[in-house]
Amino acid sequence: MEPAKVYFTKEITPDSLFKIYKALGRELRGKVGIKISTGEMGGHNYLHPELIGKLVDSLNGTIIECCTAYGGSRQDPKKHWETIEAHGFKPRFPVDLMDEEGEIEIPVVGGFHLDKDIVGKNLANYDSVLILSHFKGHMMGGFGGALKNISIGIASTGGKAYIHSAGQTTDSKLCWSKYSPKQDDFLESMADAVEGVLRFVGYKNMAYINVANRLSVDCDCDSNPHEPEMADLGIFASLDPVALDQACYDAVKASEDPGKAALIERMDSRHGIHTVEAAEKLGIGHREYEIVNID
Repeated sequence: MEPAKVYFTKEITPDSLFKIYKALGRELRGKVGIKISTGEMGGHNYLHPELIGKLVDSLNGTIIECCTAYGGSRQDPKKHWETIEAHGFKPRFPVDLMDEEGEIEIPVVGGFHLDKDIVGKNLANYDSVLILSHFKGHMMGGFGGALKNISIGIASTGGKAYIHSAGQTTDSKLCWSKYSPKQDDFLESMADAVEGVLRFVGYKNMAYINVANRLSVDCDCDSNPHEPEMADLGIFASLDPVALDQACYDAVKASEDPGKAALIERMDSRHGIHTVEAAEKLGIGHREYEIVNID
């Protein structure tokens, strides 16, 4: 098996984002969903409409999101819509809160802990999906990139609880108060959910971009994220989400920026790379890659 190609540019602009998507050579057809995190109210590290607008418009895309499972400004659909508007996504783009009117179960084949994933029901309305992720740290997962954006990001509120509890509950209250699975079980459950989504949408109907800017140790789900301690890296893109997240993780590790220490501690203290390892074992992609510079 040849190494996966991971395209890279240091430039983080609307034009470079469009250019790196075109470099992938995969035309997303039909009704295109673009999965981003619209960010928690009060946060500011999410991918802003000004950056992603050219690419979203070129695909005639719809921003797709689901509600959270931890409270905050995005668990209740009404408050989530207020956040989406406050952060400039509405009315700039069509936006679909996919689980606002229900959820569906999709099968997971060969999963470590899950035999199903629970996602917003409107996922079924899309012919293809671009996973457009802000790569950064994460309090529970170590880091968030393409794999987290597919798994937790596309899961409904109940689906998120199901992943976080490694398949023990869909109750978002019990998820945090009663169930506390081993860390690797949670990470493996994220990989399980990715398998379900990719199988449902179709591997050839998806593409993946990670924007490695505003490299906070905290996720965009944090309303008061820690300020980044290292400089931006650039934009990475691939047709293999496993290789993509591996490449971003490696780029942080290889950076000469001393500010990387905090992010590395966050990633490794949570064993974040295990989601990538588990996804490879499920056949989702490969950790071996080659970087293709498009500057």
